Amino acid sequence: MPGWILAMLSFGGLLIVRDMAITVFRTRKNKVEAEIYEKHPQKEQMERYANSFQRLANSFYSMPYRKEHLSNGEMEEILNRVQEEMCTGCSKFDSCWRLCYHLNYQQACDLIGILEEGDADQINRAQGDWMVHCINGARYLDRLKQLFFQSRQALVWNNKLIENRLAVAEQLGEVAHIMQKTAESIYSISTVPENLEEQVKKALRKQHVIVKKMWMLEKPAEKIQIYITMRARAGQCITLHEISRVLSKICGTSMAAVKEGHTILNGEYNTVLFMEDVNYRVLYGVAKVTKENENISGDSYACTDGEGKFVMCLSDGMGSGLDANKESEAVVDLLEQFITSGFSKETAAKMINSALVLQRNDGMFSTVDLCSLDLYSGVCDFLKAGAATSFIKRDQWVETITSTSIAAGLVQQLDFDTTTKKLYNGDYLIMVTDGVLDALPLSREEETMKEIIMQIHSTTPKEFGRSILERVMAYCGYEAKDDMTVLVAGVWEK
Repeated sequence: MPGWILAMLSFGGLLIVRDMAITVFRTRKNKVEAEIYEKHPQKEQMERYANSFQRLANSFYSMPYRKEHLSNGEMEEILNRVQEEMCTGCSKFDSCWRLCYHLNYQQACDLIGILEEGDADQINRAQGDWMVHCINGARYLDRLKQLFFQSRQALVWNNKLIENRLAVAEQLGEVAHIMQKTAESIYSISTVPENLEEQVKKALRKQHVIVKKMWMLEKPAEKIQIYITMRARAGQCITLHEISRVLSKICGTSMAAVKEGHTILNGEYNTVLFMEDVNYRVLYGVAKVTKENENISGDSYACTDGEGKFVMCLSDGMGSGLDANKESEAVVDLLEQFITSGFSKETAAKMINSALVLQRNDGMFSTVDLCSLDLYSGVCDFLKAGAATSFIKRDQWVETITSTSIAAGLVQQLDFDTTTKKLYNGDYLIMVTDGVLDALPLSREEETMKEIIMQIHSTTPKEFGRSILERVMAYCGYEAKDDMTVLVAGVWEK
C-alpha cells in the first residue's frame, strides 16, 4: 500500500480519536458543571427563601373560601335570636314553637331563602303567609329582615377579605416562583476564559476600544450572553454594531448588542450585553379610532423587543374615555415592566390580576391580550384574558386565536387562555380590541375579518392596520360605537 495512503489513514484516525476525546471531555465537563451548579450554596439558600414564601402562600390558601349564601348555622342563629326577642312571653309561643315547631321553622327558613334571592313578589307572598298565623307578624318580620341584612353584609365583607387574602397568596406564590427562577441563574454568571478575554481585548484595542471587565452568562441549553464594560479612547467613537462584528468573528457565531438607549460607545465606561443574534426581525404598526363623542381611547398597547423576544400587549379598559384609558394603560405599563424585567408572561399576568382585584372599585377590570415571539425559533406564545380574537395571515389563508376566559380583575383565580403557534417568514400577526369585531356583521365577525385581511396586500404593518380599520369603519357607517385598535406585526427572517 502506498505510503501516502497510510499517512492519510493515520491522520484520519488521529482526527477521529481527537473528536471522540473532545466529545467525551465536553460531556464530562457539562455534567460536572451541572452538578456544581445544582449544589451551589447561594442557589440552595435562595431556594430555601422561595420555599418559605410558597409555604406562607399555601397557608393562606388553606383558610376558608368565600361563600355565596348564609350557612345553615347562620340561619339558625338568626331564627333563634328573633324567637328569643319577639316570641318569648307571647301567648301563642307554645302552639307556634312546640306544637308546630317544624312547620314554623321550615317556613321561617324558606323566608330567609326568599330574602336572599331578592324576588319582590315572592317576598311579599311569603310575608303575607307568615302574617296569617303570627299575631306579632310585622314586628317579627322587621327584626328578621334586620338581622338577615346584617348577616348578609357581614358575608359580603368577609368575602372581600377572603378575596384580598387570596390575592396576597397569589402574590406570595409568584414571588416564590420568581425567587426560584433567580436561584437558577445565580451561579450562571462567571468570568470569561482568559484566552477569550485576551482575544477580545486585543481585537477591540485595534478598534480604539478599552475593555475593563468581561462576564459571561452561560447555562446548559441557553444562548451565550457576554457582558463587557468598556469605553472608546479619547476623541474616538465606535458603534456597537462594529463591536458585535468583532465578537462574532472571535466567538464563531453571530453576536448582537442588546441596546438600551445608546448605539455608540464614547469615552465613558458602559456595560453592554451581547447575545447570539436572532433569526427573525419584526416590524409593527398600529391603527386606532376613538369612540364617537369621546376624546381619549380606552384601549392601550405596548410593543417591546429585547433578549431574543418580541412582545406585544393590548388591553381594553372597561367602558370608554379617561377612566377606561387609565385602567388599560396601567395594565399595559405593568405588563411591559414585568416582562422586560425577565418575568414570564404567566407570572406577569397573574401579578397584575391580583393587583386589580386588590384595588378593584365598582368592578374595575381590563382585558389582557399578550403575545411573545421567540426571535430565535419563531415560536409565538399567546395569553388572553377576556380579549378579542387574534389573527395570523400566511400566504393565502388566515388562522384565528380565540379566548373564552374573562377579563383580568374580575376574580382572583383567573384562568388564562394560552396557546402556541409557529410563525414563518412573511407572516402577519393581527391583534384587535372588541370594538373592531363588534362593528362587523353579527354572528359573522371572525369570518368577515378573515375576508378583510385576505383582501389587503400592503407589506408594511402600519398600512396593513390602517387598511383593516378603514374597511371595518365602512361596516358601521364610519361611526365608531366603541374604541377600536388594530395592532399588526410582520415577521421576516434576517
